[in-house]
Amino acid sequence: MKISFLGTNGWYSSPTGDTPCILVDAKDQYIILDAGNGIYKLDNYIKKEDKPISLFISHFHIDHISGLHILAKFNFKQGIDVYVGTDRSKDFAMFVHPPYTIGYQKNLENVVDLKTEIRLHELPKEKAMPQQHAYGNHGYRFELEGKTIAYTGDCGFTDQARKLAKDVDLLICECSNKKTEEPDMWGHFDPMQAGCLAKECRVKKLILTHFGAHLFTTLDDRKWAQEEARKIFPQTIAAIDGMEIML
Repeated sequence: MKISFLGTNGWYSSPTGDTPCILVDAKDQYIILDAGNGIYKLDNYIKKEDKPISLFISHFHIDHISGLHILAKFNFKQGIDVYVGTDRSKDFAMFVHPPYTIGYQKNLENVVDLKTEIRLHELPKEKAMPQQHAYGNHGYRFELEGKTIAYTGDCGFTDQARKLAKDVDLLICECSNKKTEEPDMWGHFDPMQAGCLAKECRVKKLILTHFGAHLFTTLDDRKWAQEEARKIFPQTIAAIDGMEIML
């Protein structure tokens, strides 16, 4: 199973990377985590027309969904199944609709259909796990090829995050902050907190991503974050755009 990081910035794209998008290429399916600007690279990676494609959206802050505008670029014969948390279908339907972008629903008046069929689904709380973040966020756990992967989206250090990360083989954790202020009203991690979460939850491997573009202005800043997290949890990697790992 290969995991490719197409966008690893938080907030906005910059010379360090694009906004969040991760592709999991498993034996029987493709899984996309969030739809930031990095999603434009997707057709360089998805080549098999017989493998289902699923896109999981953590929340609807623009850096995580700006790439939905790029859906019109793709022509995936198998279509894409899009998964959102409970009561979030309305947010997707509002954004992927004129005047913001081409609508995903067929036969809208005066709208050109997308070349890729989009099928929208809501997930219950057991599948899209609510996390602490302003205006709502959902984390996801996946069982794939005998491995467990957790993805936080944007997330604060809470019991919900502990439940999400418990005993996983791989935790993909946001790292927006260099140092999180207390109290954390917004809901974000820094590298020390991410390391503590991974250690406490008996994670096997931790990957940091979603680096706040205004704070992590160089890739050296990400190396610093990696080293800070490794002081607590040695099996930590700081992601960069284009990075691929095998799990």
